[in-house]
Amino acid sequence: MPGGRLSHEDRRQIAIWMVEGLGYAEIARRLGRPTSTISREVARNSAPGGYLADRAQQAAGQRARRRRTVQAAEPPAEPVPGFVERLATLLAGTGLPRMPARVFVCLLTSEPGSLTSAELVRRLQVSPASVSKAIGYLEAMELVKRAQDSGRRERYVIDDDVWLHAFRADTGAHAEVAAAARHGSEIFGAGSRVGARLGEMAQFFTWISEQMNGSGPTGAVVRDALTVLAALVYAARPLTADDLATALDWPVQRAADALDTIGRRPVLSDPFAVEQRGRGAYAIAPRPDRLSSAQRDALIARPRPARGTRK
Repeated sequence: MPGGRLSHEDRRQIAIWMVEGLGYAEIARRLGRPTSTISREVARNSAPGGYLADRAQQAAGQRARRRRTVQAAEPPAEPVPGFVERLATLLAGTGLPRMPARVFVCLLTSEPGSLTSAELVRRLQVSPASVSKAIGYLEAMELVKRAQDSGRRERYVIDDDVWLHAFRADTGAHAEVAAAARHGSEIFGAGSRVGARLGEMAQFFTWISEQMNGSGPTGAVVRDALTVLAALVYAARPLTADDLATALDWPVQRAADALDTIGRRPVLSDPFAVEQRGRGAYAIAPRPDRLSSAQRDALIARPRPARGTRK
């Protein structure tokens, strides 16, 4: 049933859908299970020829028999302390505070993927207050959730979609950094050295955010934007959306959308910039942050005569 253990028929269906090219998320939706369940199932039971449903079912039966032989009161095996500390240190290097990182790795490496507060205190040799504060931090990031076991004890559980939550959190943070950098570039001026650095930072974090959440412009939108850029270069004069639509034989809205895309994603026009020149006209110009003031002055100065030529 949905949410229970995978049946032999479920595994055979996974094998068929994998051959058909379906992704983990779509297979999970069809079977009514978390995406992580499908990804773990396929990773655990794949060979060079693909996912092996019959072998997966046999392995699952063997695991179930082994579980039945374990005493219910037997505590889960302690994780290797050295590994826990090392992984926690690496996570702390990505920005996760030290204690939440230790608690998270301790939960991650426990056999059931869940522990009580007392178990965390014992394993980590820290105070209950430290555990409570770390759990609060992890809950706010949607990396851990609370549940009750059969004895009505509160347990802290690693969510099945923990990496999806972390992925979304990082995506949102990158978008916020990009927006702040763009604002800073406007404050200092795009032509200044500080503004140029902040502008490049905004473009970089915008690109990361779009790549992570799939919100980047589609191929058709990019092609329209590049066509508009080519038109502005070829015309060598300011053009309105109406002018562009007439010349390109497009609907006016299509030309306006292309101009809007360039404005929101300046990286598409790099190393040029599309500037508005009054009354809705647009013109193309070199980006002010690509050249320093000294370089611009050198380029517009009178050129020196070539060697060997007479004055």
